[in-house]
Amino acid sequence: MTNIKIKKIFNKKNGIRAGFLALLILTVYLLSCILQVKSEHGINQVEGMYWQPENAIDVVAMGTSHVHCGVNTALLWGKYGIASYDYSGAEQPLWMTYFYLKELYKYQTPKAVVVDVYAPARFKEDYQYDWIAENIYGMKFSLNKLEMLSVSAEPAKIPSYFPSFAVYHSRYDDLGKEDFDNFFWDWEKKESFKGFTPYWNVRPQQRPEIYEEGNDGLTEKSEKYLRKIISLTKKNNTRLVLMVTPYIITNEDMRTYNKIAEIAGEEGITFINYCEYFDEIGLDFEKDFNDESHLNYWGSCKFTDFLGGFLDCDDAIPDRRGEEGYESWDDNVQMIYDKLESYENGTLEKLEY
Repeated sequence: MTNIKIKKIFNKKNGIRAGFLALLILTVYLLSCILQVKSEHGINQVEGMYWQPENAIDVVAMGTSHVHCGVNTALLWGKYGIASYDYSGAEQPLWMTYFYLKELYKYQTPKAVVVDVYAPARFKEDYQYDWIAENIYGMKFSLNKLEMLSVSAEPAKIPSYFPSFAVYHSRYDDLGKEDFDNFFWDWEKKESFKGFTPYWNVRPQQRPEIYEEGNDGLTEKSEKYLRKIISLTKKNNTRLVLMVTPYIITNEDMRTYNKIAEIAGEEGITFINYCEYFDEIGLDFEKDFNDESHLNYWGSCKFTDFLGGFLDCDDAIPDRRGEEGYESWDDNVQMIYDKLESYENGTLEKLEY
């Protein structure tokens, strides 16, 4: 057999191997897309960030579910022209918010970062496991993700959440229509999702009375990562706003917020406890809450309008309406309007926390 024939056979075998490897990689990728856990409590929010136009987000809201249920991205765009995104996860502790922020800076250069600080007021343990998966699975693999895992879970528990693909393979029996619907979503729909996932229940709440003046509620770990968030935003020349989204606040919570207010004052950072502005916002305790911890859609409209008026005073945050490259925010308005229409028609599947 001549050398030329041997070389052809060798090249053919290599081509077959390469084709098989490419097919295997494609199969694994497609399976991952279908099997991956979907959740509007954080996974979709972090995954959706990667679909956004690069360096287009001017305001990013971060923190717990108070953000993606309370900060109405469609209203911020429709009324104020603010290109915003809700980059948050259920019960997200500040150490995860810090690594989310590091991830965001790889793709975006926001003018302002708004961080909800509910988590350190309510969740005092150094490891928060109840909703950890929702805060992990959507993030791309990177050193940043590994660092986040290392401070978010004890070493023995990390294999329960990483690698994600190994965890996904337990879901074969749980696959549903939404898994395949998500897979076949086109990129325009994914880009139009801005993280906002409103609640639609109406549950009357009792108005809280706030009088606590103590300031000893912030844990050492939460304070450490709050200061790291402040430092990171300063390094990136980003305005940082710390806030408390309206909910049925307790006086015990105020012990944490009072300490955060002190730190914000020391660092020259804006801190706003919107639970002190119920009347100015116009919240109706009979109609505007989904539960004691979350605004519903109508409450989010009132709160976001108030927040938008504050952000609109910042000359560094432009009105992007009509600009090329921001069409997906127009689509987001339509997306939320369609949900509202479905609710009014009785065909909307309500999100539950």
